[in-house]
Order: sequence, then structure tokens, then C-alpha cells
Amino acid sequence: MDDKSPQVNKWLITISVMIPALIEILDTSVANVSLTHIQGSLSAGQEEVTWVLTSYLVANAVVIPMSGWLARLMGRKRYLIASVVLFTMSSLLCGTATGLEELIVFRVIQGLGGGGLQPMSQSILLETFPPKERGLALGIFGVGFVVGPILGPLLGGYLTDNYSWRWIFYINLPIGILAVFMCRSFVFDPPYQKRRQKGEKVDTVGLMLLCLGIGSLQIVLDKGQLEDWFNSQFILTLSCIAVVCLILLVIWELRHGSPILDLSIFKDRSFASGNLIVFLGYFAFFGSIVLLPLYLQTLMGYTSFLAGLVLGPGAALAVGMLPLVGKLTEHFDSRKLLGFGLVVVAYSVYYMSEFNLYIDFGTAVTGRLLQGIGAPFFFTASAFVTMAYVSNQQMNNASAIFNLLRNLGGSFGVAFVSTALARRAQFHQNRLIEHLNIYDPGFRFHLAEQKAALAARLGTMSDHNDAAMQMIYGSLKRQASALAFNDAFFVQALIILGLVCFLFIIRKPPIAKRRPAAGQK
Repeated sequence: MDDKSPQVNKWLITISVMIPALIEILDTSVANVSLTHIQGSLSAGQEEVTWVLTSYLVANAVVIPMSGWLARLMGRKRYLIASVVLFTMSSLLCGTATGLEELIVFRVIQGLGGGGLQPMSQSILLETFPPKERGLALGIFGVGFVVGPILGPLLGGYLTDNYSWRWIFYINLPIGILAVFMCRSFVFDPPYQKRRQKGEKVDTVGLMLLCLGIGSLQIVLDKGQLEDWFNSQFILTLSCIAVVCLILLVIWELRHGSPILDLSIFKDRSFASGNLIVFLGYFAFFGSIVLLPLYLQTLMGYTSFLAGLVLGPGAALAVGMLPLVGKLTEHFDSRKLLGFGLVVVAYSVYYMSEFNLYIDFGTAVTGRLLQGIGAPFFFTASAFVTMAYVSNQQMNNASAIFNLLRNLGGSFGVAFVSTALARRAQFHQNRLIEHLNIYDPGFRFHLAEQKAALAARLGTMSDHNDAAMQMIYGSLKRQASALAFNDAFFVQALIILGLVCFLFIIRKPPIAKRRPAAGQK
């Protein structure tokens, strides 16, 4: 470790840590659109091939919380570079895989390498900027979280269609080499960086509990709906393992002298409240992000391109506003900025809960634009108020916890919406189907109308009763699904709005002093 860190331009450091963070975010979604090609190429089953995604997410989730400890063990710069190298080399191996088992193993290694990139990049960025300018740093860092999930499927689809699915992994090689060069040149360990003391025992019990608990939880969230949740012995067993291990982990880490995860930082009420807002906020926000394109494509008949046109303007607006909001944290109370963001995002999701099957393109775009206005305030201000009073010595540990809870919030949110849609669609279908009987005037009129339309198109040799009934039932299922989407949007809007209450617990974050006007002292 250097006794004195060289003075490096903060923007060079920003670029250096943004590159590895962005490629890691890209790889969480880049393979989604290539699964069918991978399945055919490697002769895999439909359920088996989804482990290409799950294996990466599980390994990633396990490493994120222990990244602070690994940085202390190896030195942060060395750990960051080692993570980039492992991520890049495993990406190359993923591209050369000849079987599904090989690909899954290499994806696990890739996830282990990628897990430390987000928290380490964030902690370095926060330390590079003065405390009162951290909002700007977080605004810039947030660009990756907006661009990554959008660019990932687009890049994955383009490379798969025009070259091969293997290129979604090969593309990481030149970017990884550039990231290693930048990190070696411009990133340095600060003199106050804590290192593992000689003779200090490794928290083996905490390490095992963390791996088992977080790994099992991530598999449950990713596979739960597919396996019908607790009706599956597999999901039930993993859920029990996750709950027991995570409870024991908290008890053990609070008592251990050199824990893998230092939970004492939750004594800071701003950090504790901020993380609660982040977890529940990302739970609801990411759920709504998943819902909108599903609504447009499955119910409205939009193509992937048209759905992208709906999502694009809101994302572009958010990207443009993120640095601006970061700058606003230097002049305004970030709790108020966060409150504004929560209210706008809550309204945007409520706006979507009023959608029906006859909305036009402009209505769909408006809902997304409202999200694009509120999201930058939520992303930047939530991170700023959470990390405002974290010392530089605790930054690695705090960033690891923050990123863990943010990612888990998103995973819980996606699991929630997939389950809510299935359950609420069935509920509404059972309610609507009560009206499909010959004693209901509306049903009789609609049945006669459909039969007349079929007769005009196909002739009168048959009464077309069965075909008309099938068409009505299909319309009913579509309406039931639309109502299920409305329910899910509404619940998420309530959750986001309710988070405003926690703002009163958070301490007032620092605000940069205004410069005196010319001629004033």
C-alpha cells in the first residue's frame, strides 16, 4: 500500500472506475436475448439454459457483500484489477464453451469476478470527490445503471443476430484490457486504507453463512415463480437455508472482532434509513421497469422495436438529468430532492396503473417520461443521503452493503411482479368469467355480434358458436391480464409514496457553501 497516493485528476479516476462498472452491469442483461441461440447451439433444454443467467446472478450476489473485506485483504486497487482480469478471462472462456455445463461454470467465475466491480467502483468514486460533491459523482455513476440495462439487450441482440452469441462474451475482452490499463494507471490505494493485520483470523463461519444465505436467496428469487414457489420442495428447502443462514450471519457478524460484513455501520440512522429506502425503492421501481415493456408487448401487440421507442425517451431524459441532479445536491437539501423524486416516480407508476387496452403511443411514452424525470432524483439523492456521513475508512464496507441491498431490492421486485401478475390475472379471470352465461344480456349481445362477424367472413354454413366463444374467452383473458398489471402498478406506487415518511429520520446531509459574490468577503 502506498504511503502517499499520487494526485490524479478526478475525472480520469471517474472514467477508470466507470468502465469496469458498466461492463459488469451490461453482463447482467446482455445474455437474456441470446438464450434461445445458446440453447440450440449447445443442445440444452429450455429450463436448463436459464441457469446461464441464474449462475451469474448468484455468484455476483455472493461476492458483492464480501467485496469490502476482500479489498481489505488484498488492497483495493489490487482487488479491483484482479476482479477485472477474472471477469475478462472468464468472459473469453464463456465464448469458447462447448457445452452447457462448461458455460455455467465459466459464468459462475465471471460472476465472482464481476461482483466486486460495482461496490469498489462506487467507493473509489465517492472518495475521489469531496463529501459535498459526492452527489455529482453519484449522478455520473448512476448513468451506468440507466444505460446498462437498456444497452445490454440491444447489444446482445445485435451481436447474436449478426455474428454469434459467443460475441456477447468476446466483446468484453478489449473493454477489460482497457479497464485494467486505466485502473493500473490512475487508481491508487489511499493511505488510510485498512489492510488485514498479520495473524488476523479469517471469519470462516461468516464467509460460509454469507455464501449459503445469499446464494440460496438469489436462486429462490430467480427460480421461485418458475417452480411455483413453496409448492416446490427445491424452493422450500433453499428458502429455509437462506433464512436460517442470514439470521445466523447477522448474529455472528455483530459479535465477531473482524467480520466479513461490518454491520455496526447501521448504527448511523441516515445509513440505515437510506438503505431501507433504497431496498424498497428499487423493489418497486425495478418491478415497474419490468412491467411496462411486458404490458406493451404481450397485451398491446407492440414489437420489441416499438416497445424500445416507448422506453427510449424516458431513459434518455434520465441520463441527461443525472449529472444535473448530482450538481443540485451541492445547493439543496438532498432529502427534499429525494422526496421530490419519490413523489414523481410514485405518480408515474400510478399513472401506468390507469392504463387500459386502448391507450395510444403517446400515453405510454408519457408514463415513461414521468419516470425519467423522477428516477434521477431517486437514484442520486438516495445514494447521497445514505452515504453522506460514511467515513472514507468505512466506504468499502458501506458500498458493499448498499449495492447488496439495492440489487436484492431489484431481485425481490422482479420476483414480486412475476408472481403478482400470475395470481391477480387468475383472480380477475375468475371474476370476469362469472358473466359468461346466457342469462347475461351483455354476453348474449357480444356472442351474437361475434357470430355475425364470423358468418360475414366465413359464410353461414355453421353457426360459429364455438369459435365465437373462444374469441370472447381470449378477450376476457387479455382483460384479466390488463387488470392484473393495473393492480401491480398500483401497489408499487403506494410503496414508493410511503417511503417519503422515512425522510424525516435521515440527518440533513452536507451542502456546499455558496461562493461569495465579487467584491464581497
